[in-house]
Amino acid sequence: MSKVAVAGTGYVGLVAGVCFAEKGQDVICVDIDENKINKMKVGISPIYEQGLEELMIKNYKEGRIDYTTDYKKAYKDADFIFIGVGTPERADGSANLDYVYEVAKQIAESVEKDCVVVVKSTVPIGTNDDVEKYIKENLKNNVKINVASNPEFLAQGTAVKDTLHASRIVIGTENKETENKMLQLYENFNLPILCTNRRSAEMVKYASNDFLALKISYMNDIANLCEIVGANVEDVSKGMSYDKRIGDKFLNAGCGYGGSCFPKDTKALHYLAQQGGYELKTIKAAIEVNKNQKLILLKKAREKFKTFKGLNIAILGLTFKPGTDDLREAPSLENIPILLEEGANIKAYDPVGIENYKKIYPTQIQYTKSPQEALKNADICFIFTEWEEIKNIKPSEYKDLMKTANVYDGRNIYNLDEMKKIEYYSIGR
Repeated sequence: MSKVAVAGTGYVGLVAGVCFAEKGQDVICVDIDENKINKMKVGISPIYEQGLEELMIKNYKEGRIDYTTDYKKAYKDADFIFIGVGTPERADGSANLDYVYEVAKQIAESVEKDCVVVVKSTVPIGTNDDVEKYIKENLKNNVKINVASNPEFLAQGTAVKDTLHASRIVIGTENKETENKMLQLYENFNLPILCTNRRSAEMVKYASNDFLALKISYMNDIANLCEIVGANVEDVSKGMSYDKRIGDKFLNAGCGYGGSCFPKDTKALHYLAQQGGYELKTIKAAIEVNKNQKLILLKKAREKFKTFKGLNIAILGLTFKPGTDDLREAPSLENIPILLEEGANIKAYDPVGIENYKKIYPTQIQYTKSPQEALKNADICFIFTEWEEIKNIKPSEYKDLMKTANVYDGRNIYNLDEMKKIEYYSIGR
């Protein structure tokens, strides 16, 4: 059993910590927020993630995981220290590494035994090298530190499953000793493992995320062309999916991608390339397509409604995807400010995202406990997230509940034939 300390208790850090505990390691998670720590000790997760709280409670009771604000105590005798803090984007598109270096400084000041520092946060290529240099230059004690890159490949909403049953584990090191220690740590996972150098491991993460973002943007571009030429993007994507070289994942057209990874990582890689004097034209195009796609429903609605002033608008889905309460880069955040500015009256429904949305719009929006309540007397309905609760609305309910049944579906959740009796607009069909 290894002693594992994890800095950060968001999607990356907390999920990693809980999953290591589930696999038998002795884990302590570190966060600066004492209130957050106290909640986690009783099994309350700071993020909405399926199956996470159950594993938190189980492993805490069995003594394999704990939570603390005392980083010195957590780091001083750890065998592995994972850095799983956020790397938000700066205004210029670059990754903000302030939190990473704050943890690196704490590690340098606290460690009292040889250990491996593992960067799990998504960081620009070369960051692991810089972190190792920084820690070694600031060490307070005579100890041996090696830094390893171990990027995560989880998706929000399925993060626990994606960690325990990952398609692969990527380990980036600069020496065999560190590589072997990392292999031992992951021995109980019984998953495919790729061992490489640190810069390649960092690049695997960016290249993987950005390729998926490219697929989504490509299909959205094709969907927009399908509308012009009279094709159905769902038939097109189905036809493409039979080709094993393409596959059937990330081929669904919609109103753009969001979340904590794709928008940030495409911009960060584009910025990194520019700094090196190279332009990633494909990534630049993906960013542009996605930016425009997020407002595609408003553009469609403006063809019929010249202004939204005084109209009752139903918003179904606030989060960037189902299965999470994360609002980062959600299409709703692009559209709602425009609707409010034009004087629309908004009722919004989301099964888990409302509390987070209230932090942004506490009074400007009327939040409802059911999608049907949001639809009552509405002139227009915008669907931004494909939650099951929204997919289960019967087509007849739109006609019965809305003042005028104008439905703009950004996730293509309905069959076209079922929606013929109302004004229904979708993407690429």
